[in-house]
Amino acid sequence: MSGTDSTKTMIAEGPAVILVEPQLGENIGMVARAMANFGLAELRLVSPRDGWPSERARAASSGANHIIDAVTVFDTVEAAIADLSFVYATTARPRDMLKPVEGPGEATLKLRAMYREGTPCGVLFGRERWGLENEELALADAIVTFPVNPGFASLNIAQAVLLMSYEWMKTREGDEAGVAFRTPYADMASKQDLVGLLAHLESALDEAGYFYPADKREKMLLNLRNIFTHAGLKEPEIRTLRGVVAALERRWQRGRDPA
Repeated sequence: MSGTDSTKTMIAEGPAVILVEPQLGENIGMVARAMANFGLAELRLVSPRDGWPSERARAASSGANHIIDAVTVFDTVEAAIADLSFVYATTARPRDMLKPVEGPGEATLKLRAMYREGTPCGVLFGRERWGLENEELALADAIVTFPVNPGFASLNIAQAVLLMSYEWMKTREGDEAGVAFRTPYADMASKQDLVGLLAHLESALDEAGYFYPADKREKMLLNLRNIFTHAGLKEPEIRTLRGVVAALERRWQRGRDPA
């Protein structure tokens, strides 16, 4: 049954909701329905198992066609968040990462502040069965976790999106944060810029023989990714760091040049 009422204003705004490798079309549809209930509009999918478009998703969305019709599909998490400047990742399990951990209320207040300032932002939701990989979590700026029963912490993907969407709608009227001013978010670097910096740094460190021993390479890379993501770098800072890495590369090359 559709909940759409053409006589009322349709709220369609907010951060992107990104589902990583969702399995069932019905789950995607229920996510779209939850988003529509609480005014969110942009849904991105990373490698949906059963492909896209999906009539099962449309049927399960109960009339949230404006969301289903606008879905964008990506092959990787990196591509799905490339144009975003700030990303939350949802997880129910503690992870060995130095990242801010917030509840949905605190997180949506920050998302609302960024949205008002025009900062592209989003929320990552993991797979139905095991959530997000550590490498995917490392791409996020902060973690959102829900205050659930510790003895039964299992939320399905639509429930998780519903909780975040509800908290988002609660922030719509007025400024619940009650602060005199906010730190500007609008000049934060995009994830594409950050991934470019990390790739540049990885290449330079490979050349310098930094990743030793070889079996520790992936863990070292994960630590570096977390350090730079946690820093909340601005676009000018990314450019400065790229210049620093390039200067070190040139010096390294000069040191190896027999001339």
